[in-house]
Parts: sequence; C-alpha cells; structure tokens
Amino acid sequence: MSIAVDEAKSLICELCRLFYDQGWVSGTGGGISVKAGDQIVMAPSGVQKERMQPDDMFVLDSKGDVIHTPAAKPPPNRPPKLSECSPLFMAAYELRNAGAVIHSHSMNAILATMLDPESSEFVITHVEMIKGIEGHGFYGKCVVPVIENTARECELTDRLRQAIADYPQANAVLVRRHGVYVWGKDWIQAKTQAECYDYLFEAAVKMSGMGIDYRRPPAPIFAAANGAGAAAVANGNGSAEAGPAHKKLKVKHSAALPTCVVLDIEGTVAPISFVADVMFPYAKRHCRAFLDSAFDSPEMQADIQLIREQAAADVAAGVAGACEVPPVGSDKAAVVDAVVAWVEAAIAADRKVTALKTLQGHIWRSGFSSGAMRSELFRDVPDALVEWRSAGIKTYIYSSGSREAQRLFFGYSQVGDLRPYLCGFFDTTSGAKVESSSYSNIALSLGTDSPADILFATDSLAEAQAATAAGWRAVLVERPGNKALPEGHGFRVISTMQELL
Repeated sequence: MSIAVDEAKSLICELCRLFYDQGWVSGTGGGISVKAGDQIVMAPSGVQKERMQPDDMFVLDSKGDVIHTPAAKPPPNRPPKLSECSPLFMAAYELRNAGAVIHSHSMNAILATMLDPESSEFVITHVEMIKGIEGHGFYGKCVVPVIENTARECELTDRLRQAIADYPQANAVLVRRHGVYVWGKDWIQAKTQAECYDYLFEAAVKMSGMGIDYRRPPAPIFAAANGAGAAAVANGNGSAEAGPAHKKLKVKHSAALPTCVVLDIEGTVAPISFVADVMFPYAKRHCRAFLDSAFDSPEMQADIQLIREQAAADVAAGVAGACEVPPVGSDKAAVVDAVVAWVEAAIAADRKVTALKTLQGHIWRSGFSSGAMRSELFRDVPDALVEWRSAGIKTYIYSSGSREAQRLFFGYSQVGDLRPYLCGFFDTTSGAKVESSSYSNIALSLGTDSPADILFATDSLAEAQAATAAGWRAVLVERPGNKALPEGHGFRVISTMQELL
C-alpha cells in the first residue's frame, strides 16, 4: 500500500499523538517512519512527539540520505534534527522490505527485557494476541530477539541488523532496558503488530508476577480414560488432588477411547494440495542450489550416498529410466547432475523411498527455518491435538515424509509450533505404510497393552487395511481434494478430527 509524502507526514503526527497517550513516545523519546513510494518520511528527534506538525518531518531517499530537511522554527523550538533511530529504521527497510517502522519506549517492552536479564530472547506462547503477529498462531511460540543497549541509539545498528538476520520469523527487536523496534509491510500492519507485541509484553510481565510460566504451554490436566470422572490437578503446594476434568471428550461412537492416536499427514491433517503444490515444487526448485552449497558437508554426503545406493538398486531392478550416481570421489558437477536427475524423476513418480524423503527433509528445513514456507493444516487439527493431550491421549505421526520433515511441518505451521502436542514421529524407516509389519513395528515402540489400543487415521484405504491387519483400529478421512473412497470398504469415515473419538 503506497501513500503520498504529504499523507505520510500527517499520518505520523496522528500516530505519534496516539502513541503518546499509550506512553510509547513520552519525553520526546520513540519515533516512527513511513515509506511513501520510494521515499521515507521520518519523525525528527528531540521534539514533543504529540505536538508535531507535518512540516516538522524529514524526508529520506531509499538509501537513507536526507532529501528534505524541515525549516527551523523560532525559539523555544529546537533546530530540526534527524532521529538517531534513522539507521535502525533503515535496517528494517533494507533487510525486511518494511513499509513502516515504529520505535516505542513502552514500559511493557522495557520490563519484558528484564524478566530474564541473561536471555537473548523473549518467548511467549498460548496467548490469543500472538495471532496478531504475522506468521504466528495461538499454539506456537512467539520469539523476539533481545539486544543489549548502548549509550546512543545509532550505535545499536550492527546489533539490530544481526538480530534481524538471525530471527527471520520475528517482526520486532527488543532493546534491553530501552524499548522495541517493530515493523510491518505498511503502516497499518506495523501499528497492529506494535500493539499486539505490547499486549504480549504486558501479559508476560503480569503472568510472571503471578508465578505463571508464559514461555511454555499450560500443563495438561489429564482426564479419566473415557473422558469422565475426576482429573488430577496440582494444588498450591504442588501435590495432586481431585478436581473436575479440564475438558471432557465428547465421544462420537461407542468404542472405548484409544491409548494412542496415530495420524497420517497428507490428506488427513493437511491438504494434499499443500504437499503437492508447495512442498514438492520447493524441493525440486532448490535441489541443485542446496546440493552445490552443502556438497562437502557430512550430512549432504550421507544424503548422496543414500541416493547412490537407491539408484543402484533401481538399475538392478530394471526401473525405467534409472541410472546410477557416480561413485564417491567423482567430479562434483557429475554427481550433482546425476542426483538432481534422480530426485526430479523420483518426485515425478511420487516415490515413497527413504533416500528421497531424507534429502527433501533437509531442503525443507532450509525453507521452513528461513520463513519461505509455512505448513498449512486443516482448521480442526490444532484444537483436536490440544483436546487429546488434555485427555491423556498420546498422539503420534506416521508419514512417508522423513521424521525431520514431519517435525518441521508441525514446528512451522500457520498457527505456530504444534510439536508440544505430539509424542513422536515415524517414517518409512519403520517400514512401508502399506505393509502390516510396519504397524506391528511401531506398536512395539508405543508400548501399548494391545494393538487395539491404537487408533490410526489416514486417507489411504491400503494403509487402513495394513494397520487393521496388524490389530490396530483404523478410520478413513475424507477431506477436500482427496480421492473418492471406494464403496464397501468397511471402515468408519470422518471429515474432521473432532469426529475421530
């Protein structure tokens, strides 16, 4: 959203009056800058922010050079001075393509940096306003880097730039005992996120005063096995006493609740389209660059060796178009070309082999951690995971994707980090998903009294049949975009995770 320079000048005055009332810019402190086309309008330094006028504003070019200095006003007004925040504002414009940057001296921000004086991060989770921060959700952790203060703001530049680079998911940087810098793609998002961050800082301070750990999910209150009766809750002395269940499960059918729930990913908890249209193309697009950049690392060499062995097995089995990968010590370019060709063919054939899934997982790690990807889950999934954990049911994932890829998928979701609600991950190293022996192997790891204590949800009839053959209970999942299920399959069918139990 682009606005004109004159509009930006008036807007900054209006916002600073609002921020003054909130205690963010009192005593001439704090500030704001807004991008207007290819120019940047910036509030001056050392002035009463609530009394600024449009003609008090500086205008800079996209490189941060001043192209307009406001005219001096008669005493007792001070001569116009560019804000010392200027290089800090420019860091967000340059590194994050920000449309507006806000600097607040909020007391909440200052106290938030003092909750843990030795920590380089502020972390909070399970507070509603986290949803107001771009790329975050209620169930995930909101992390803001904390840098140490200096005598002058301009001396903070290097520290702030490093923090921006180190925390690609954060849209703010806290300065110990000083305040916070917040940015957004435009002034609306910057203002919204600044208010949400300030709310979270205040919540953390108050929760800490109440003895509540704002950095971790609330501990589950385990309900009785069938979702009825009393639950053990901790009293003020830390001992257990009887109390009402946190949330009774509404059982949708007559079968007893399982001890463990095991979930497929694609077509079950996440749209097939996300995996097919986002994740696979990302791995294919970035495969060559990833191989080139990390070729000599032990991890990459191990990935290549797995593919080398699989390619040799493909040739021996007469797989159409199969060709071997050059041996260890061969020319790098030849190895990379062969691996890329194999990966592209394997992706096109939708092969469920460990060699492909391992390399894909490492490529996806780069994409998720950099913020280039956010996994998409069906809306009913997060609440179901929370409900099951509160009822004492352990939840696991069994997918053809590598365990690392699974952890990334749930760690970088659109609603935040859901890994605290999962007890473990299984992949094709446990066996193919269409073989009953794979489910028998997993059951040994889960340690249930009987395979019938395990409930498996999948969109694949073949997988449901294999799980049933191993003694598990299985349910088929219908989701938008899934293939139609054949008639007469004999399995219970659900369309949301709330129907599973």
